[in-house]
Amino acid sequence: TSAPFAAGRVGDGLIDVHHHHIPPFYLEEYRDRIAGARGGKISPAWLSWSPEKAIGAMDASNVSTAVLSLTTPGLWFGDPVAAARTARQVNEYAAGLGRRFPGRFGLFAALPLPDQEASLREIEYSLDVLKADGIGLLTSYGDKWLGNPDYDAVFAELNRRAAVVFVHPTAPLCCRNLLPDVVPVVAEIPQDTARAITNMLFTGTFVRYRNIRFIFTHAGGNTPMIIGRMRQYGPANLAALAPLGIEGELRRHYFDLAGTANKPAVAAITSIVPVSQILMGSDNPFVPLAETAHDLTTLGLGPADLRAIRRDNALSLLPGLASR
Repeated sequence: TSAPFAAGRVGDGLIDVHHHHIPPFYLEEYRDRIAGARGGKISPAWLSWSPEKAIGAMDASNVSTAVLSLTTPGLWFGDPVAAARTARQVNEYAAGLGRRFPGRFGLFAALPLPDQEASLREIEYSLDVLKADGIGLLTSYGDKWLGNPDYDAVFAELNRRAAVVFVHPTAPLCCRNLLPDVVPVVAEIPQDTARAITNMLFTGTFVRYRNIRFIFTHAGGNTPMIIGRMRQYGPANLAALAPLGIEGELRRHYFDLAGTANKPAVAAITSIVPVSQILMGSDNPFVPLAETAHDLTTLGLGPADLRAIRRDNALSLLPGLASR
């Protein structure tokens, strides 16, 4: 039953910042593209998603609010007109769910990158008209990762607005289906987060756009394991690109625990950033929400840290959720 949280009592339950919606028109139009990006198959989770089912999963795990975002492969398939149109439709659909189910859904709005002009228009519409909680980006588009100068206009606008930016990994064109028996989500998803973070560090993106607050998924992917290599093999001017040091730069941002609410992953990310920067994220519907909610209780965290990860950190970062 949805009765306990039907009115949107954000303070009473968990907040899931990594929760995907699958608009039916998006699935219908891009089904073949979606399958191609996922090893040729579409999982049942894609086909069975509905907002009612999402709320049922939320209620079963005491999740009061989920922030909706589109997942990989996103919106860009080479047609700028189609990408801009679908971005608007997807964002209006998600905002409509927020109105239909008050208090239950926030929104990280999708952009039609790499089309910067259309993306700038969508930033304005999503944040000013739809009142989205932030913007959702992929780690890479084609063969260009976040931090590429082709995205500077978008980053400058997000910086001007001090936006929250949710960064979701994708399997880049270079590295899809390299291993016939290993789907890209196993090895490429965590690595593309590490690629994006490394590129943003080495290009000075974090320094130039100080007002953006990034959320990186899956406990930062492979990032914790390569920090030593970043230091050893990074550019000669790394001190200028990361004036707080690599760990210090990462501590300014946020990391969710989608698919990584386990002791090794949490030990790795919390060796770099404090608990105040860790958020609950489920990856629903691809990872059952109940699984993440349960796994959080197995980490040996104290009550204050557990409460912070489950909801308080998200409310601090996204205060608009409290007024939904």
